[in-house]
Amino acid sequence: MSEVIIMPCLDMKAGRVVKGVHFVDINDAGDPAECARAYCAAGADELAMLDICATVENRGTLIDVVKKVAAVCTVPLTIGGGIDSVAAAAAVLKAGADHVSVASAGFRRPELLAELVREFGADKLTVAIDVDRNPRLPSGYEVYIDGGRTGTGVDALEWARRVDSMGVPVILPTSKAGDGARTGYDLPIIKLMHEACQAKVVASGGAGKPEHFFEAAQAGATVLLAASVFHFHLIDIPELKDYLAGRGVSVRR
Repeated sequence: MSEVIIMPCLDMKAGRVVKGVHFVDINDAGDPAECARAYCAAGADELAMLDICATVENRGTLIDVVKKVAAVCTVPLTIGGGIDSVAAAAAVLKAGADHVSVASAGFRRPELLAELVREFGADKLTVAIDVDRNPRLPSGYEVYIDGGRTGTGVDALEWARRVDSMGVPVILPTSKAGDGARTGYDLPIIKLMHEACQAKVVASGGAGKPEHFFEAAQAGATVLLAASVFHFHLIDIPELKDYLAGRGVSVRR
């Protein structure tokens, strides 16, 4: 297994960190700058901040919030939500983000992904893919957009392969069924994308105990993302790194 990256995720709504279950039942989880500062001090390798309502509210990322978080963040910061143009991505990067994450806008207009790679370089881009199980599709998984609200009928593995062919270096599939449930990552989709793509695969949606992170690494994920278990101190990052290292997984210290 490759070295894994531990990435807490700050899901954002109205300028606050929130956390839901299956993309609904949203609850407040704190101030984003305070959370970012605490995660950096606790040993997070990278940090993600995703504005989960920007697309459905038809607005861009809250740049002021990005600036506040970037000012206290001492690890690489990925920002997503409402990034639908080169100009929007440029504003987020100028505000202090190290990488941008694109989901719905890139699905609706795939040429945007190529534009972002040309403008900023592939290493600045992550493509997020919300998925849910659909046995009628070849891979058994369907792409969802608009923060997991809208099914597309498109096979998730087919879309991941297309994204990968554009040179995107990181693909972030989040399981709608697993989101916030703490029952474990959706391992089959991680394994499918890992085997089909050159890009790094992020495990997202469903972590509830240290064993789940280990299983995701075994399935091929090199970035292990979680939210509620970190926000509510069900698992702390130093404890998780010790556990993974004890199971033979290479972690950053």
